[in-house]
Amino acid sequence: MTATIQLISPVDGRIYAERPYADAGQIEQALAAAATAQAQWKHRPLSERAAFCSAATDAMLAMKGEIVPELAWQMGRPVRYGAGELRGFEERARHMIAIAPKALASVEPTPIAGFRRHIQRDPLGTVLVVAPWNYPYLTAVNTIIPALMAGNSVILKHASQTLLVGERFAEAFRRARLPEGLFQNLLLSHEQTSKIIGSGRVHQVNFTGSVPAGAAMESAATGRFLGLGLELGGKDPAYVRADANLEHAVENLVDGSFFNSGQSCCAVERIYVDQALYPQFVERFVALTRQYVLGNPLDEATTLGPLINPGAADFVRRQIADALAQGAKALIEPQAFAPDVAGSAYLAPQVLVDVTHQMSVMRDESFGPVVGIMPVTGDDQAVALMNDSEFGLSASIWTTDLAAAEQLGNRVDTGTVFMNRCDYLDPALAWTGVKNSGRGVTLSSLGYEHLTRAKSFHLRHEI
Repeated sequence: MTATIQLISPVDGRIYAERPYADAGQIEQALAAAATAQAQWKHRPLSERAAFCSAATDAMLAMKGEIVPELAWQMGRPVRYGAGELRGFEERARHMIAIAPKALASVEPTPIAGFRRHIQRDPLGTVLVVAPWNYPYLTAVNTIIPALMAGNSVILKHASQTLLVGERFAEAFRRARLPEGLFQNLLLSHEQTSKIIGSGRVHQVNFTGSVPAGAAMESAATGRFLGLGLELGGKDPAYVRADANLEHAVENLVDGSFFNSGQSCCAVERIYVDQALYPQFVERFVALTRQYVLGNPLDEATTLGPLINPGAADFVRRQIADALAQGAKALIEPQAFAPDVAGSAYLAPQVLVDVTHQMSVMRDESFGPVVGIMPVTGDDQAVALMNDSEFGLSASIWTTDLAAAEQLGNRVDTGTVFMNRCDYLDPALAWTGVKNSGRGVTLSSLGYEHLTRAKSFHLRHEI
């Protein structure tokens, strides 16, 4: 009997979709087709690659009416926000297409008489993209479009929770008439994925997921000398200085903490507030949090959907319970959010005060709708607490002093420093992390460097 993937919807706990895993023959065919197609694709003019990628982007956007409710059923995001991910998908795809000519252009050193010298950017070959469920279109497009633009072929292994997203990508490229073999969507087990990585037939792996899964990717790649891009999550901090615009900071940090039910690698999970603003900040933060509507994500009134599964919700419940047992105080009444029932995927947002860094909720990635808020005496204490983490994906500083934000940003161990905003990826900037948040780069012109290899030409034409 062929093994299958069952997609269990967080909306109602029922099977929403079921598909068979790829078998050994299909995997072999996909790898061979990718290599064959890439050998031709890399010689196509960049303008032709751009035309195919633009057509695929258009085709994906044309499916919005089907994609938005599909997302709600697959991973629980309210339909009122579903189109936002497609807007981000389009922004990133079109930006990476637009910058490709400059990003992929040859590097020309200072001329020397009698010589022609340049550094060419060649494609790597086949790129394996292992994408997560929480932002299934955004995380995948970060690599798929620039990999194809750079002349590579792509194999997508999407999370089983969002397996229909992989099918949407395949359909978009089919409608764009991309040459066969260049993009392929495979439904794979962890073991099958590891075998492909260790096969020597893929040349770059870009993965978004947990730290243990990232370690498994590194183990599978041992001895293969391939590129490995890892985006492994975070415990992202925010610091609200005494000179911050209070209303703006509250509004944006509530959203940064609870959008997508907190299921974002760069969600705000801990907040440090100057003691002069702390009482007002907490009061307003709690008042705004209470306005969320927890419920069925297919309902237009819902602003907070379920977590991905009951286990994820129970993990956050345990974090909250442990914090309370250690002296923290919860400021939100869960009973005000009717669908929040123990053992279900539906979880009310929670704001904790009197927290310390001895508590899991301030140390370990929650990936759910909970945030701890601590008062601080000033910049030095805030920076010390922000850096007291195994993660370093993004950090935000809320202030009216640009110079102070830049100076503090240089002291924080993080991949991205925000001022007066959070939880956003600018496609013109490198998306990267430090410490256990991973390694490698996607987006921006630097993202292309991880999808190409340098080839130098040193030609002496006068002898």
